[in-house]
Amino acid sequence: MTDAKKFTLGLNLPSDPRWVDLASKSEAEILIDHAFCEQKAATTCISLIVRYADLDDVVHEVTPVVAEEWAHFRKVLKEMQKRGIKLGLPRRDEYVNRIRSIFHKGGDRKSQLVEQLLFAALIEARSCERFKQLWQNHPDRFFRDFYYDFMVSEAGHYKMFLRLAKNHLPEKEVERRWKEVLEEEAKIVKGLEPSGNRFH
Repeated sequence: MTDAKKFTLGLNLPSDPRWVDLASKSEAEILIDHAFCEQKAATTCISLIVRYADLDDVVHEVTPVVAEEWAHFRKVLKEMQKRGIKLGLPRRDEYVNRIRSIFHKGGDRKSQLVEQLLFAALIEARSCERFKQLWQNHPDRFFRDFYYDFMVSEAGHYKMFLRLAKNHLPEKEVERRWKEVLEEEAKIVKGLEPSGNRFH
């Protein structure tokens, strides 16, 4: 297996250690929320491709991620079906709703693209960090193995979105903005109570 140290991701604040305990005791709820997260990730990528269809690097880099995220959704759904768990209706994601406030609206098209890519990178980074927590600490060996592959995949997606952002604005500018994003995200995470019913 890949060295877990490679998945530090530079987040300014780790997840509350209580979260993994709560999540491991809420099997059905966390699987349902995970499924919706994968579904949203796929649709976010499709939106990027549609909106920036004239940018070859966006189309070529993001298209495979759509397939991967949808495969993840199907994998989680299959596990839910085995356990008699129904997907149900979409849920409110307080973490995602709050971090949207970090990102700038308006500006030129390149700036808008970079903001959207950094938003996607942040979601992938935090998701990867949560998968890492589950891989390392879930009491059930099946789920530790189950979440490992998701962790590796999300790390790759996070790096790809950051790399793409640097294709469209100067690297120093992207790094400065990413630092701001991480600082604001840490404040939001600190203010959220950990819940075993939600992945983020």
